Order: sequence, then structure tokens, then C-alpha cells
Amino acid sequence: MAKILERCPTCQSRMEITQLSCTNCETVVLGRFEPNRFSNLAPESLAFLEAFVRNRGNVKEMERGLGISYWTIRKRIDDLINELGLAAQPASAEMVSRREILEKLKAGEIGPDEAARLLEGLR
Repeated sequence: MAKILERCPTCQSRMEITQLSCTNCETVVLGRFEPNRFSNLAPESLAFLEAFVRNRGNVKEMERGLGISYWTIRKRIDDLINELGLAAQPASAEMVSRREILEKLKAGEIGPDEAARLLEGLR
């Protein structure tokens, strides 16, 4: 099924849902309907969210099932929070431990310059 268009392909104005149809009995309901925030997710974000729910939020299980690191999962969760328009608390340098920074560096999620900057921020 196609994703709901958010913007008009002609003029880029906001689109709204005005008709719903039953696939069984063909009943049609006309009105103005707001899509929920999940209908606006990119397909890969929706698949990630489904994996998160399927694993009951257990990141260790997601690491095994998806074959990606803890830090990648955590970043994708942060990205999903932003995509849903929910307020995410940015991680401050004081909250990130030396070990976490080094793990990110080892996993290739941050470069040496970024790691040095974060480590300097802990002092």
C-alpha cells in the first residue's frame, strides 16, 4: 500500500485525508481526517519501530536480531524520537562516560577528533 502523501505534488501545500473506504462492503465515509504521527514515518523507521516493539524494547535482543551495535540502535531510537516530533533530551558531555566514548570510537560511530572533543569535555 502506498504511503500517505503529506504534501501536494503540484503546489506542495499540506494534504488531508477526506475519504475512507471499506475494502469489504465498500462503505465510504467522507470527512476531514488527521493521520496519526506513525503514518508519516519513513518505511525504514517504521520497520525499526516494529522490531523494537517485537523485541519488547530489549536492545540486546535487537542487537542480535538486527546485527547492529548498541550505539547504532540508540542513535536510531533518537532519530525515531525526532522523526515522531517528540522532545528528546540531548546527551550532555557530562552524562557520557569515558567508556561510552571509547566504545563509540571503537565501533566507528565517531571519529578520533570527535572522541577527543568529548573526552576533553569530561575534564
